[in-house]
Amino acid sequence: MSVGVVFDSAGTLLKTNRAVKNIKSGLLLNNSPETTMLTFEDPDRILVLLNISSTEMMQIPPEKNFSEYLKEIDVVFGISCGRKIIDADCVAAILFSDPVCCVSDMQEVIRACWKIVSREAESFAMNAGIIVNLRTGEIEFTIAAAGYPFPGVREMISALHLKGVAVYIASGDRTSKLELIADKIGIPRERVHGVATPVTKARIVTSLKDEYDVVVMVGDGINDLSAMRAADVSILTVQQKSDRPEALCRQASYIIEDIRDVVGIVDKLNTESS
Repeated sequence: MSVGVVFDSAGTLLKTNRAVKNIKSGLLLNNSPETTMLTFEDPDRILVLLNISSTEMMQIPPEKNFSEYLKEIDVVFGISCGRKIIDADCVAAILFSDPVCCVSDMQEVIRACWKIVSREAESFAMNAGIIVNLRTGEIEFTIAAAGYPFPGVREMISALHLKGVAVYIASGDRTSKLELIADKIGIPRERVHGVATPVTKARIVTSLKDEYDVVVMVGDGINDLSAMRAADVSILTVQQKSDRPEALCRQASYIIEDIRDVVGIVDKLNTESS
């Protein structure tokens, strides 16, 4: 029996820490809030990944208007998730015209996130993003996220490969970041799908059904729900501690607390099929 396994990245393969700032209230949330849940709370919120260097960002004058800076560098961005299908031009219009958000709002979350993760890991990948609100036409939150592989992830991937299992990543994170992670944990770059919205993840899973007898989706958040529904077998990992909606738990064929348990589940699937 041929098996393909699709993994989400942040919170699934990577232990992820986040810092989020509410621009309107000025409140900084640095207890690793779940940004996909925050996005899904309002149907007009869109989570957007920004292709910017966190190191370079810290050198920009903090009082500078953030939209002005993004327009100057002609920032490359990706729509990570949201409850609406939205044209990129609509997002760009908000990105390049918001009058309130300042560079300091992004610097603050980068600084807070780095402070937490640097105590836990020597090397990690940092992402920057925002949540825009289509209804209000503004940047509502700035976000920084950094993660590193959970213990045993590389060994788990190797074990799956030795069993002849094809392993993929489908994640809302930037492709360039995911490729570096894939190199680190042993997943071929051609099997990496970045800036994948929930709809895109589901399409990837569905397309892989033409190649494999069984397709498994492994995720940890609400943005993985559509892909889990499309999969033959769905695995919810709760190794990253956060609140999860009941619908996500109900959809899961398996709920695990250690990502390494995926190997045993695949073994069970192979046993049941023989």
